[in-house]
Amino acid sequence: MTNQPGTLTPPNDGLDAVFAALADPTRRDMVARLTEGDATVTELAEPYDMTIQAVSKHLKVLEDAGVVHRSRDAQRRPVHLEAEVFDLMTAWIERARRRIEARYRRLDDVLAAMDTSDPADQGTDDPQPRRKRPAS
Repeated sequence: MTNQPGTLTPPNDGLDAVFAALADPTRRDMVARLTEGDATVTELAEPYDMTIQAVSKHLKVLEDAGVVHRSRDAQRRPVHLEAEVFDLMTAWIERARRRIEARYRRLDDVLAAMDTSDPADQGTDDPQPRRKRPAS
């Protein structure tokens, strides 16, 4: 990504991959199901009308983003949710929420200042004088 003058390059904290992985409704559903506990690929595939290979591809995207990891338990390979990733997402969302709220507070201050400005200016809603239309 090239940096234009006056713009900031966002830090590469891996959140792009996480948000991209969670953009798919099937993957979000899988993550929601994994909040209940670890599951195998076969168990995760049960409610979907797709092949085990397709479910594995979805899990690979989640795994590459760091949202889940697979472990080995004898013959079983459970998929485990990585809760730390959600801590990063929550922190990012919270920072964004605080910035947005600060902007709204500043806007409220500007609007309040405008509300108490010169009463002579409050008589019109139209800041520009009206022009007559030529007759048709």
